[in-house]
Amino acid sequence: MIKVLFNDSCSVCSKEINHYKSLDNNINWIDINDLEISTRISGKSHGQLIRRLHVIKDGKVYAGVKAFIIMWQNIPKYKWVGNFVALPVVFHVSVVLYEIIALLLFYKNRYQLNEKK
Repeated sequence: MIKVLFNDSCSVCSKEINHYKSLDNNINWIDINDLEISTRISGKSHGQLIRRLHVIKDGKVYAGVKAFIIMWQNIPKYKWVGNFVALPVVFHVSVVLYEIIALLLFYKNRYQLNEKK
């Protein structure tokens, strides 16, 4: 079973993750704002966790597009998306696009860091 660490306080993030949660899958969903759990199991700071989606698989932590690929490959309906995004050219384009979107969402949600100190 994989663990997906996501920002449930981000309206965009939670809407997308709630869609995946509604599908038949075997994923452990963890809100990064539960700092006691999320920082302990990931070894990452709240700032690092809020910056990108993270997945823990077989004890290893993945972030960003790699995390999305693993998550999608573990949701039967989205397995093809994970396999497609894993293709070399698509992967590299996806990384650039994801980093732009993730940065915008980070700035949108950075107020959370001040509340969690």
